[in-house]
Amino acid sequence: MESSRRAYPSDVTDEEWTFVLPYLLLLREDAGQRQHALRELFNALRYVVRTGCTWRYLPHDLPPWAACYQQWARWRDARVFEALADDLRQVLRLNSERPATPSAVILDSRTLQSTPESGHRAGYDGAKGSKVHVAVDTLGYLLAAVITPANAQDRAQVGALAQQVQASSGQQVTLAYADQGYTGDAPVAAAAAQGIHLQVVKLGQTKRGFVLLPRRWVVERSLSWSARYKRLARDYERLALSLQQLHYLAFVGLMLAKATALHLFTSP
Repeated sequence: MESSRRAYPSDVTDEEWTFVLPYLLLLREDAGQRQHALRELFNALRYVVRTGCTWRYLPHDLPPWAACYQQWARWRDARVFEALADDLRQVLRLNSERPATPSAVILDSRTLQSTPESGHRAGYDGAKGSKVHVAVDTLGYLLAAVITPANAQDRAQVGALAQQVQASSGQQVTLAYADQGYTGDAPVAAAAAQGIHLQVVKLGQTKRGFVLLPRRWVVERSLSWSARYKRLARDYERLALSLQQLHYLAFVGLMLAKATALHLFTSP
């Protein structure tokens, strides 16, 4: 179904939609109970995560906010954006002449200030909020995300991240890089239990000022990428699952744009 409205910058392109559509079809696109075009529902979700708009403030030329939110909840609960991120990551890695499945990841976290919606799970870490723990491959693409209160220690999440990483990679990851927040025997043992060697990249004691640490800059760049999505500037979500899946959606958007720029969806 063609849209007659003026396009928003966040709208999915024709090339992107061809790739994305099979992942979103929880029901047939022509199912009788479908009242709104699936592409427009997806565009509304992209508008929310990119601009930070609240659901009730969606522009009137997009489908009603309640219908958009209901479809987002279905996609969220079905983890469709995890599957989409996994496949896009493989496409981009192969295009970069890398193995489709990574063997190494980088771990890090960032803290998001809480809001009234998320305050029930907030912890205090300089300010009240939530923490997003991530694992990315050496190209910066997301493999795992864990949501905790902000006062949760990074080292305590290594086991959960390693388990997600191995589920996403098919047990192919053998090495993880992390900063000094992951030191100690417990995180090393938690990673080893999943077949991963945890290597802490330390800043030299004699160094002063800004230093580009080996491997560590990749995950910092990834977290900066996700910060472009205004819905992720703070924790606006009642459910930790929503915040987690919105991070996958943000990386799907980043990887779709990259693949489109490389013409990976265009037939030769």
